[in-house]
Amino acid sequence: MTPDGAPVDDARLRRLLGDPGLAWLVDRARRRLEREQPLTGPVSLSAPTSSQRASAERLLGRSPGSGRSLSVRLDEVDAVLRRSGISPGGLAPALEALTGPIVALGPAREAEDLAWQEAYAPIDALADHFPALAAWAARLRGDGLVRRLAGTPAAARALLDQTAVVLGSLPMDPPVSLPAFAARRLGSAHALDDGAPLATITLSGIRALTGFPDGTGTEWRREAWASAGLLRDELSSTVLTLNLRGTPALDWMADAGEPSVLTLRQLIRRPPASTASAVRICENPAVLAAAAEAYGPRCVSLVCLQGQPSAAALLLLRQLHEGGATLHYHGDFDWGGLRIASALLRRVPWQPWRYTAADYRAAALASPDGLPPLAGQPTVAPWDPDLKQALLERGVRVEEETLLDVLLSDLA
Repeated sequence: MTPDGAPVDDARLRRLLGDPGLAWLVDRARRRLEREQPLTGPVSLSAPTSSQRASAERLLGRSPGSGRSLSVRLDEVDAVLRRSGISPGGLAPALEALTGPIVALGPAREAEDLAWQEAYAPIDALADHFPALAAWAARLRGDGLVRRLAGTPAAARALLDQTAVVLGSLPMDPPVSLPAFAARRLGSAHALDDGAPLATITLSGIRALTGFPDGTGTEWRREAWASAGLLRDELSSTVLTLNLRGTPALDWMADAGEPSVLTLRQLIRRPPASTASAVRICENPAVLAAAAEAYGPRCVSLVCLQGQPSAAALLLLRQLHEGGATLHYHGDFDWGGLRIASALLRRVPWQPWRYTAADYRAAALASPDGLPPLAGQPTVAPWDPDLKQALLERGVRVEEETLLDVLLSDLA
């Protein structure tokens, strides 16, 4: 029906404009209406087929020309429809009758933009309660991740509602099973499985919440979940120790001066009742192995991170700190080592163990030749602001293994 009440002759319209050879013309005219542009002037088709030329000739009652492109004026099509009585109201109502209701894209886009803005309300409210998540929430709005994973504002709102439920419950202390947590909070034990959109968004929030470093791979995801107290399993995450006491097994190993490997399961179920007033922490297993070989049961209590601190290492160090032990840390003098140390410092307090700018300069001077050059992106050292500048000045990396003699002198 046209605006003035005159009906569109649907059968004749479909024979005329419904011709497959005119589909390009109908599509271009409809897009003009969607953009709220007038149905006047020409529309063109490059490299038309002979059937498309023939369809245009039947529509206009004349040849549209023989050039490389095919051009049809919409004014002419409008006039044909009015004059023939097929659509007394012209081309606009004919397009609606042929292709369905036409919604202007301007208002539709405004409505969609508003719906997307409202979809982020759950994480905005979450960031109000957890300031550490404010930067993450702002970044999530702009990086397109939610749009890619959800597709629509409604799906995004549901996804972010669940994200807020999870992050608002973290960290879990004591740690709990990840599937059991998902079943209780989300109604499905598989809601946070690898690859699920909810797991992807939640892990990005956990990094902001706990300061866990970026990474990839199965092991990294397991440790990232564990940093918030959600355990994919309790046995894969371990920590290496020497002469740590507080359980019968640890006491036996300490008496023998042998290294011990503790699992997350052991630490959750039976934390060591250690009475050590000070515990040394190293980054590399070579230091702990050398200490065991040199001093055996006479070595001070030592914990080895073996690179990035695992969930088991973080839990053990937190237990030791809460038990009254002072923690002393040493790592590699390079940008990666500083990042590991900074990540640990965000989770548990420690004092530097020969791990300052002065220590780095002394180590670099003691080995002026043969040290590998620094590589990677510079980073800060919150425990000693001068350390970053010292590394930039000397430009070499000093690994823990090159300082064994110095470190061992503190461990007897």
